[in-house]
Amino acid sequence: MGELWTETYKLKTWLQVEIAVCEAQAELGYIPAEAVAEIKAKANFDPKRVLEIEAEVRHDMIAFLTNVNEYVGDAGRYIHLGLTSSDVLDTALALQLVASLDVLLQRLEELVATIRTQAQQHRYTVMIGRSHGIHAEPITFGFKLAGWLAEVLRSQNRLTCLRQDIAVGKISGAVGTYANIEPREKKLLVKN
Repeated sequence: MGELWTETYKLKTWLQVEIAVCEAQAELGYIPAEAVAEIKAKANFDPKRVLEIEAEVRHDMIAFLTNVNEYVGDAGRYIHLGLTSSDVLDTALALQLVASLDVLLQRLEELVATIRTQAQQHRYTVMIGRSHGIHAEPITFGFKLAGWLAEVLRSQNRLTCLRQDIAVGKISGAVGTYANIEPREKKLLVKN
């Protein structure tokens, strides 16, 4: 999980978004497919260099794009075409959140399996039930675990729904007007 929230991973997601937009624009015929191939082959960045440039230009996205273009060269003129910084930042953040939820959901699946196994194993293990902080009727530890399992499954469902809700790209150009980019690009981007 920690790896998903490093500066390097954040910049990787920025590059992923930029390349996906280039692919969508090439599919629509706005930029040459050869340029996209070159961008994909050469695109890279150096987090330290991005910070150096940012100290000079005082803009994170300009610094990032400047550094990427140092690797890409001439084909770099097609990167970020029609976009605004928020298009990349918001979409990349959604990618980071989805990746984080994937980690949580995987771990939660392991927890579900463990609780389920223990609940079955202890279905006849008698214990005192509790109500209002005092002893109550006898129950089994398996029954208690089954209650916990039901809550974990509800939480798993909520996280699955959340993952679907946040898995959204925002590609609409300056101030969200689609003036320099058209909605079809967004649909292609999400497809990719």
